[in-house]
This record gives sequence, C-alpha cells and structure tokens, in this order.
Amino acid sequence: MEAEPKVEPPSDQWADKAWTMLTTVRRQSPLIQCITNFVSMDLMANTLLSAGASPAMLHTLEEIPHFTPHVHALCLNVGTLSADWLPSMKAAANFAFNSSKPWVLDPVAAGASGFRLNACLELIQLKPTVIRGNGSEILALSKASVQPTKGVDSSHESTDAIEAAKSLAQATGAIVAVSGAIDIVTDGKRVIGAHNGVAMMQKITATGCSVTALIAAFVAVDPSNAFEATALALSVFGVAGEMGMRLAKGPASLRMHLIDSLYGLDEASLISQVKITTFCD
Repeated sequence: MEAEPKVEPPSDQWADKAWTMLTTVRRQSPLIQCITNFVSMDLMANTLLSAGASPAMLHTLEEIPHFTPHVHALCLNVGTLSADWLPSMKAAANFAFNSSKPWVLDPVAAGASGFRLNACLELIQLKPTVIRGNGSEILALSKASVQPTKGVDSSHESTDAIEAAKSLAQATGAIVAVSGAIDIVTDGKRVIGAHNGVAMMQKITATGCSVTALIAAFVAVDPSNAFEATALALSVFGVAGEMGMRLAKGPASLRMHLIDSLYGLDEASLISQVKITTFCD
C-alpha cells in the first residue's frame, strides 16, 4: 500500500526545531571535513559557511590521522571517485567512527559501475550516521546492483524508494535520506518528508552534495538526534532555495541567491515556510 503523508507532529513544532538547529550551528560553527568531488567543492564549502559552519576540504591520506579525529563531523562524497581517493575516505570514516564523530555518506551514482557500487558498500561497512542519495542511488544500494543510470540524476522519484530506504536503514543502522520533490528521511521504522525546495535547484550542479554537507553540520551539533537533524537540514536548505527562487532569473542567479538566502535566514522567514510531514502505512 502506498504511503500517505500526514502532518504529525504539527508543522510549527518542526519549524521551531529548524530555527533552534540553525541558530545552534551558527553559534557553535562545527568543523566539517568534506572529502568530496571536484565539481562540488566550491558550493559545498560556501553552503557550510553560509549556514555558519566551518568547512575543511581536506582529503590527503597522510593528513587524516592528525586532522579527522578533531572534526565535529565528516562528509564523504563519491561523485568523482578514483582508486587514489578511496583509501582516504576509508581512513577518515574509520577515524570518525573511532572518535565517536558522526559521518555522512553521499553515494553519488552508486549503481553506475561495479567499482563505484563496491566502494559505496565498503564505506557503508564503516557505519555512516546518515546516507543521503537520490531515489536511484538508494535503490541501487538497497539491491546492491549495477543498473543503467542518468549520471548523477535520478530516474526514480524519492517516494519510489521509501521501502528501499527503510530496508537500507534497517540493514546499516544509518539514517537514510532520499532527495526528490519530497525529501524522504527514515530510520527504518519512522518515515518523514520535507516538502521544501524548488525544481530549478536540480539545474544547479552540486545542490545535492551541498545539502549532504549541511546534514553533516546539523548532525554535528545534535548527534543523538540524527533523524530529526537530517530532516531539518533538508527543509532549511529547501526554504533557502524557495527564497532564492523569488529573486532568481535562472539557475546561475538561483545559485547566488540560494547562498545569500541561507546566510540571511531569519526566524520569521524560516518558521513560516518549513513543511515537514509524517508518512504512515
């Protein structure tokens, strides 16, 4: 039976939590290490800075033992994965886990090749706190299968991957987030949806990568509530996109206004726009 959304708890409770979380990030300025792809580094770093976090785009294997244990969260993104970078990702994930620091995996195009899929599955064995992907990526991980892909774009709606996301969360112990027109978040039992954002964000490369980094920042300041923190990060980023779209003329100007809107988000603007619902069977 297809899941039907309902609002529970009321949206204003989620909105209040969103503002509390964003102000906490701004106050604490958590240090987020990002080992990510060449395409996304700039927008990810600026997203984190605009939200009040501190990005560190550090990926050299030799530096990881000295640096990673001191970060507040780690974000791994396999978008331009190479064999040279995989040891750094594994080492950083190990140090994060052993230091009891949250880490977030973005399995970009996970099903595009055997090498990429196996790398993602190996990283999942290192216990990510959150896995954030699009519908096709989450389906590929859940089925552990290589399949035709549109590159980094999803050929599935996020709601098509709800059961796969729940299964993946149950199998890994991670919170699983599926980006789409509705962003789905599950811990394997509970399922919630963040309904913020605009379609044109899909026309800007690295917006998905950037929201994964924002998830890492939110989880960094509230690691015991990773489920809520993940949903709130998705919603806050979506609200910034909605605000930016009101000023934008196209993808390039939306990119600029997205960052400006995230930086300038105030309590009234955020609380009035956050929309998070609970899915029930």
